[in-house]
Amino acid sequence: MQMAMVIDLQKCVGCGACALACKTENNTQTRARGQSFNWADFIYKTEGKFPDVKYAAIPVSCNHCSDPECMKQCPKPKALYKTEEGITMFNYRYCIQCKKCQDDCPYSVRDVEKTKAAYSVISYNEIGVEPNDFYRGKTALIKGCTSAPSEVAGKGGVPPHRHAYSFRDDKKSLNPKDSMGRGELKDVRTDGWVEKCNFCIHRIRKGEKPYCVESCPAGARTAGNIDDPGSELSRLIKKFKPARLKDNKGEWLRDSEPGTKPNVYYIRSFKAESQKG
Repeated sequence: MQMAMVIDLQKCVGCGACALACKTENNTQTRARGQSFNWADFIYKTEGKFPDVKYAAIPVSCNHCSDPECMKQCPKPKALYKTEEGITMFNYRYCIQCKKCQDDCPYSVRDVEKTKAAYSVISYNEIGVEPNDFYRGKTALIKGCTSAPSEVAGKGGVPPHRHAYSFRDDKKSLNPKDSMGRGELKDVRTDGWVEKCNFCIHRIRKGEKPYCVESCPAGARTAGNIDDPGSELSRLIKKFKPARLKDNKGEWLRDSEPGTKPNVYYIRSFKAESQKG
């Protein structure tokens, strides 16, 4: 079994609902200290000159590759492993903060600001720095107009960013020789942890869709088992010629390039049509 995702770029309008939904579901931070902390992000591309300009917004996330460099380069016992659904997941008990996963993943970098990368799949919570410290701030976001984050958190009783959940993987890893598996999710990560999209495994195991898929108003995202030829995802891949990203610069894999065998597929492209009459 291999969970995968199809993103229909003809349906996607770049509204960002997927990114907001992911932040709401998984309590990710805002960009800070060279880390993106966006499990669902975008590559924006503009080509040509006015009036012949082509603009594209490409949704991106972890590709849950079938041949993931992040997992191959992680020291043993590996802090990265494959779940029975083919999801690439962290087991934080074995993480030694070496950040080799960031170095070797073609979709990640250690610092998005220094490298001017569009995004990084993997982010790192620096040791000694409290994750999500935003809600301790006492300065109004807009002076004379809004409350300070700490006021919002205090009035609400809990930080409004926090969706409380927990998950412990009680099933066997697909790579038991390298990792003990048994990954664990926490609603808010702690310092010293790397983090990335986990395909909402806490929802998948309950028969639900990833929250980005659930929240897309255009229905541009489809998640499913690519090993099931009868799945909607497999049908879309068969019907349309899919493309897969090569890196975090927006380059595409050629047909002859396997890359890391990413499992996020893109079909069609956005075409704006003028309304006549």
